[in-house]
Amino acid sequence: MPANSVSVRRRSELGRWPTVSLGGIGEEDEVTPGTAGDSQVGTKRQESRCSAWMRRVCPCVCKKSADDVTDNSGPTATMEDDKRSVPLSDLILSVKSVDLMKSRSGINRKEHHTDEFEYDDLILRRGQSFVMEIEFSRPFNPDTDTMHLELQIGPLPQVSKGTHVIIPLVEELEDNRWEAKIVQRVGTKMKLSVGSPVTAVIGRYKFAVATHSSGGDFKMEHNPKNDITFLFNPWCENDTVFMDDEKFLKEYVLNETGKIYYGTEKQIGARTWNFGQFDAGVLEACLFILDRSGVPHAGRGDPVNVVRVISALVNSMDEDGVLVGNWSGDYSLGTAPTAWSGSVDILTQYHRKGGKPVSYGQCWVFSGVTTTVLRCLGIPTRSVTNFCSAHDTDVSLTTDIYLDENMEPLAHLNMDSIWNFHVWNDCWLARPDLPPGMGGWQAVDATPQETSQGTFCCGPSSVIAIRNGLVYYSHDTPFIFAEVNSDKIYWQRQADGSFTKVFSENKAVGRCISTKAVGSEEREDITDLYKHPEGSEEERIAVETACRYGSKPDVYSIRQPEDVSVEVSTDGGELQMGHNASIRITTSNKSQSARSTVLHGQISVMYYTGVIKATVKKDIINIDLLPGEEKTVEWVLTYADYQDQLVDQAALVMTVAGRVSQSGQVLATQHVFRLRTPDLQIQPEGSAVVGQKMQAKIIFTNPLPKTLKSAVISVEGPGLQTPKRINIGDVARHSTITLTETFVPAKSGPRKLIANLDCRQLTQVHGVAEIIVQDE
Repeated sequence: MPANSVSVRRRSELGRWPTVSLGGIGEEDEVTPGTAGDSQVGTKRQESRCSAWMRRVCPCVCKKSADDVTDNSGPTATMEDDKRSVPLSDLILSVKSVDLMKSRSGINRKEHHTDEFEYDDLILRRGQSFVMEIEFSRPFNPDTDTMHLELQIGPLPQVSKGTHVIIPLVEELEDNRWEAKIVQRVGTKMKLSVGSPVTAVIGRYKFAVATHSSGGDFKMEHNPKNDITFLFNPWCENDTVFMDDEKFLKEYVLNETGKIYYGTEKQIGARTWNFGQFDAGVLEACLFILDRSGVPHAGRGDPVNVVRVISALVNSMDEDGVLVGNWSGDYSLGTAPTAWSGSVDILTQYHRKGGKPVSYGQCWVFSGVTTTVLRCLGIPTRSVTNFCSAHDTDVSLTTDIYLDENMEPLAHLNMDSIWNFHVWNDCWLARPDLPPGMGGWQAVDATPQETSQGTFCCGPSSVIAIRNGLVYYSHDTPFIFAEVNSDKIYWQRQADGSFTKVFSENKAVGRCISTKAVGSEEREDITDLYKHPEGSEEERIAVETACRYGSKPDVYSIRQPEDVSVEVSTDGGELQMGHNASIRITTSNKSQSARSTVLHGQISVMYYTGVIKATVKKDIINIDLLPGEEKTVEWVLTYADYQDQLVDQAALVMTVAGRVSQSGQVLATQHVFRLRTPDLQIQPEGSAVVGQKMQAKIIFTNPLPKTLKSAVISVEGPGLQTPKRINIGDVARHSTITLTETFVPAKSGPRKLIANLDCRQLTQVHGVAEIIVQDE
């Protein structure tokens, strides 16, 4: 009769003697009816075998006695019994190998749109099946063997939290479940199709296979090479990040470069940004950021939570996030915000240094990094620029300008500001936490401006809610509404110290809201997504609806006569760094009577955040207007006026304020403009082939009548060049330099090489060249 084997979990747990056969432990030979001598022989054989085994295991304890000496002349049962013993290894169903089919060119990575990640690990998107192959120690017998897969994530995995996942074998896969189905069995190999739910926690899971058979239980040891990373799945219609247009997915998830817009509404500039979400090291950095947040792994399946966490952790104000903000103009302890050309260097540096914040960033850098992180995690995301972007500091949902009795600004009260431009992000989400209809694009802002529930984060806020003034919907909708659609209200101090509303501008905020167009390098104006047409009945209703929930709910109960207007304009194409600038002030009288006014005008150098650095020109203008007349006065700002005062964005603002003598109407306006900087010219040379060296020339001409000191050029491009900084030293006045850069393309297809020049005297100098790389 065959021996019964002892059950053990795995062979390695047998102790210090793994070569010892346990085939005869505790067995009893079948006694055939016969003489008592036969029975005695069987009993003696059993005792002999037990003693022999004990002597092999513990020779120092169980020494042979004279009675135990084998008589070679007599028959022995040892060899016969060994033949009848079944080795434990033949009974336990153990795993010899696992093939997760994780090759970048394999079926899993291709079908899950993760083949661009520069990793050899298995990277998947939740809610979508994948395949694997397991080789066992013997053929799998469905009648006597069972098996399941296990995934674990986080420091304390729990089945109830969704962080310890047990994946059973089933006959047919069902949607939105952790299940595995056998699709093929050949010999000792088994091919499985595995499904995952659309609510799965995202992140890196430990993977294991567990079996049970008549020989015992087995569970494979953890091997980091078999870890599986799950991401959000915008291709899956049941995922809350689902986007149903393939060209949108190519742009907002798969595109590794993009455009970020800056400047002013009349002078919109664009710079190419290397998001690099698939570059080596970026995915680890993104998951590291989530770990730094302290958000439990169980909460990482909800994209609303993840987006809000990322908006907080991209800035360093809380939890030592990625980027230190700096608007001072002094960047001596780090990298100037204008010197960055992409997110890869920032994120990998943050991860490499164990979470030490990187210096420095401003809004477009925070936005670029946010785009990288969210696209990497699988959330469709784009960078969005709002020109004339208001910063409401008192939750009034208006932008308030306070003037004294003489119409001079009161700097100590003017805490609200209007940034020349501000860059944040849109991400695409369903919003099951809000009423139906609030899904789609959600605004999220990682630039630290105001706290939200005690943390420097902002969003996600439904763009539909923003458009309609529904500021009572989370998250941070009042603040973002004020950024794009607040009215600019002028308040004048009265003799008793109170303030009276004297003028309002309804079209001063939220202009030319811009993002890169899908599938092209053009700018797309998405202002209509954030607000109804300016001045329309719907837009006015949205503004007044929102303001009823602000700190000045009665602001629209006061009406003022308005028959004289003032406008400031510039010709953006003529405003060049290092040259004089011409500014036009135009007043119009729409009444049937003569009007006269005294205008107080000043031009100031301004940080792009709306904070004034210095006033460089100031004057008073007397204007008399006949009925229906329009007059234009020209001011000239010379290079000598501003050369020693300019800051990063070369931005200036002209403020004009006055009062119409006949009616008491207050005139007030501000016009922001910037001085254009030259582009870097990039000229690729020769053919571009994967794995072969090629060169590109970078050409720059100094536009200033002064020497640029300690200039640095940075170069990078996904699939072309990892981030690289080149010190080029001083550049003489009006001189041209040419730099030749050599690099080796690593990926085929259309690629972008991005270059940026930075120095103390000149910023925002950049260029881009598209290179078509051929396969080897």
